[in-house]
Amino acid sequence: MNLIEAPSPNFNNRTAPPEILVLHYTGMPTGQEALDRLRDPEAKVSSHYLVEEDGRVFRLVAEERRAWHAGVSSWRGQTDINGASIGIEIVNPGHDWGYRAFPDAQIAAVIELVGDIRSRWTIEDRNIVGHSDVAPERKTDPGELFPWKRLAEAGHGLWAEVPPAPGLPLKEGEEGAGVFALQAGFTRLGFDCAPSGKFEPRTTAVVRAFQRHWRPAKVDGIADGETRARLIALLRLASLTE
Repeated sequence: MNLIEAPSPNFNNRTAPPEILVLHYTGMPTGQEALDRLRDPEAKVSSHYLVEEDGRVFRLVAEERRAWHAGVSSWRGQTDINGASIGIEIVNPGHDWGYRAFPDAQIAAVIELVGDIRSRWTIEDRNIVGHSDVAPERKTDPGELFPWKRLAEAGHGLWAEVPPAPGLPLKEGEEGAGVFALQAGFTRLGFDCAPSGKFEPRTTAVVRAFQRHWRPAKVDGIADGETRARLIALLRLASLTE
């Protein structure tokens, strides 16, 4: 791994070992701008690592410290995501600056880095998530172009393929047992999506986040048959680690 030390002053102490890995994209025009911001004491943001498009890996904050990358967020009931996680920023302009595919060299470096991190900490596959998973109403990164399947095939994270799945779609404004079951499934997987039986904007945001990660071919916030089938398949995979 081409590891470069680039210390950031933006961190504080942990109170427990990390158990979640959060992947981000930088969402800025250049990697240098992102690196500068993550090291700017006035910005009050940071991550543990930044991975450039050419595969260089910058270490900004020691894993034993609490970096400031997740903001207001939640996963599997944990609301101090910064305190419970390691954050990796992946250089990409993002949806606001010309979102594009992640280069092979960059993804190879991410895979190697994730494996290296997991050699030191107990981080379950179901706890390898994106920023949009832990903050679905605020964030869209690393987005639908990030190759989550490739990461899972390398042994890091959950992925499930499903056959064509019929069924009427569930969408915003609907109510009933089907919506309640959908919300319960998302909550069991890890999302903050308390079951109410009402498909409101929060649920739409969760569906979109789920699709960006696990059903990237169609990100529309509508829980069609394939979206629900993938959720069920992932819950079965996650249950194997419980």
